[in-house]
Amino acid sequence: MAARWEQGRHDIEVLTSEVDRGGYDIVLEANGIVRHVQLKSTFSGSSVRHVTVSTRLMEKPSACVIWLEVNQRTLASERYFWFGGEPGARLPDLGAKVSRHSRGDSNGQKLERPMHRDIGKASFAVLSAMDELLVRLFG
Repeated sequence: MAARWEQGRHDIEVLTSEVDRGGYDIVLEANGIVRHVQLKSTFSGSSVRHVTVSTRLMEKPSACVIWLEVNQRTLASERYFWFGGEPGARLPDLGAKVSRHSRGDSNGQKLERPMHRDIGKASFAVLSAMDELLVRLFG
């Protein structure tokens, strides 16, 4: 919101979900565009190479995934990773790599999460500034 306001544009709404079932964390609306957004974050230099994305997100028009890379000391955002389409377009294909639970069951087996897919960092567009992210979100 702050970046949008700095542009002199105050036409943004931020909505949150009461229940984590729809595959998104927040809903953003501006310029007549509604975006269901799943947020991910890692520290700069992290070895994380993929994130887990809910397949339910594909049901939402203009859905996207924003992966923030933050400075571990200052918590400032350093880079943004974008996975999504043009405003009004559906989410690109999530692929076939089914996610697994991060913890094992009583036998130590990490079971599949059939409603989630692993999306590699290479599938994301790298953005260096918030202004680039706002263009991807709202045109």
